[in-house]
Amino acid sequence: MTTQTDPAPRRNSGLFRTKTVEQSIQDTEEPEHGLRRSLSALDLTVFGVGVIIGTGIFVLTGKVAKETAGPATALAFVVAGVVCALAALCYAEFASTVPVAGSAYTFAYASLGELPAWIIGWDLVLEFALGTAVVAVGWSGYVRSLLDNVGWHLPQALSGTDEVHGFGFDLLAFLLVLALTAVLVLGMKLSARLTALVVVIKVTVVLVVIVAGAFFVKAANYRPFIPEAQPQTGGSGLDAPLLQVLFGYEPTNFGVMGIFTAASIVFFAFIGFDVVATAAEETRVPQRDMPRGILGSLLICTTLYVAVSIVVTGMQHYSRLSVDAPLADAFKATGHPWYAGFISFGAAVGLITVCMILLLGQTRVFFAMSRDGLLPRFFSRTHPVYQTPYRATVLLGVLIAVIAGMTSIAELATLVNIGTLFAFVVVALGVVILRRTRPDLPRAFRTPLVPWLPAASVAASLWLMLNLPAETWVRFAIWMALGVVVYFLYGRSRSRMAGGPGPERAPAGTGGPDRG
Repeated sequence: MTTQTDPAPRRNSGLFRTKTVEQSIQDTEEPEHGLRRSLSALDLTVFGVGVIIGTGIFVLTGKVAKETAGPATALAFVVAGVVCALAALCYAEFASTVPVAGSAYTFAYASLGELPAWIIGWDLVLEFALGTAVVAVGWSGYVRSLLDNVGWHLPQALSGTDEVHGFGFDLLAFLLVLALTAVLVLGMKLSARLTALVVVIKVTVVLVVIVAGAFFVKAANYRPFIPEAQPQTGGSGLDAPLLQVLFGYEPTNFGVMGIFTAASIVFFAFIGFDVVATAAEETRVPQRDMPRGILGSLLICTTLYVAVSIVVTGMQHYSRLSVDAPLADAFKATGHPWYAGFISFGAAVGLITVCMILLLGQTRVFFAMSRDGLLPRFFSRTHPVYQTPYRATVLLGVLIAVIAGMTSIAELATLVNIGTLFAFVVVALGVVILRRTRPDLPRAFRTPLVPWLPAASVAASLWLMLNLPAETWVRFAIWMALGVVVYFLYGRSRSRMAGGPGPERAPAGTGGPDRG
């Protein structure tokens, strides 16, 4: 017979043993292993906007307009936004039903079982680590450019660009990650305040682009809005999209299908809204605030993206847009170079929050896996004062800082994309499964049209994944295979679901640490 605190029996053997929602929530109340609840719906929305708006909007707009979609780039952003919205509705249900750190990892543990949960956790660790490092390197490039403009030059050996000696260490990227690590250790509220300040600057820059650029729009630049389709040139072999390698499908530039090809590219600009779900355990009222934060941030960013792409392709004909700095160069072309420096400044400042929130997401996934025993339990202890997972944060922060300083991972950046889409698939499937296995769970937010909407989310995510290079799939498969090996050698036997050691619990009636 089941009890009120654990209404569904747990499967404690096998690779697909699940961890009940009740047990996951109970773990958040453990002394020295719980996180402080301090975030509101506004904080979560700011986090979402802070991590989504980054290099993508400042760079990808020109690339896809010139090479793939023309003025219809706005429609490509809409398509990518719809794919993310389908996933966001699934994330919102899970995050409000299972308000526990770990995002897709925790959701998979409650629905699909331990091995799938480990796989998605392993995937997220890679996604967030590479994302943090790549963004830090991008931020360093913007800052060096601004410093060069005022006559300050870093030595090449400390810029990651020492071509003479064949090695360079990116000091600015290294220091940025270390500084953000310290901020995350000191608490989520401080992180939220820093994010709010930076988001104000970043959104201001985007709004200036939209409002000021609207005065320079010429209707002639929108013709043709959807340019005539052209065969896509370039990639062959493993460099070609997997869809082409497996089925001989040849994607096109421009035309209607070019919009979908462009959507698979501009999807990079949306990566990050799922990180909001990793902060569920640190949200005051997660049942109400998580759906608002996830969906609100995605709606705001999609609206801004579409508006920016419409304005930029109207300021300058798509065939003449710059690939490296389309927003800044479009203003230069209209005789207003001052905006270029302003936009570069906004991009540099804006990338700070992208980097910090990606690092936040990784530490929370790592913390959740450690608390479950799948990674060493040492890293699941929280700080006695700040109630942050300081051990995991310091370890990962230092490692990623070193990786960012080495700048040798740029070619792996597409793994961030495939990792995110894979997480979308897992979460959508998990919603359907948990609806069937635990229909009794209270759900403050319910994904509409189940199972059809989650099925559409899976199909849309898989379509974009198939448009990624085959080489990315190979690297992803290697990382996943390594993760399975680690699970069988370490995690499977030490998992708390397998009887592994757990922490000491608070004396009856204490309620654990202060969560306010």
